[in-house]
Amino acid sequence: MTLRRPEPDGNTNGAKSELSGSAPRGALLGLREAAILFAGLVVGVTTGILTYLAVHNLPEAVLAGIPACAAAITFLDKIISR
Repeated sequence: MTLRRPEPDGNTNGAKSELSGSAPRGALLGLREAAILFAGLVVGVTTGILTYLAVHNLPEAVLAGIPACAAAITFLDKIISR
């Protein structure tokens, strides 16, 4: 960050809201990637909940939800066109 001396009217030259040398950034995730990740998380959480309701064992439910989430993300990535 560069400090500048104020002009006689009290304002500084240049952009006031940007750091020097900063460029505008795009979105972190696109709509396709966000939708795939969200759907994968929904599948993983649903699998975990249903597994917990069936066996009443939290570690087993978590261990069932994680690969379900990963498999859903992989599957959705392959079937949703770019």
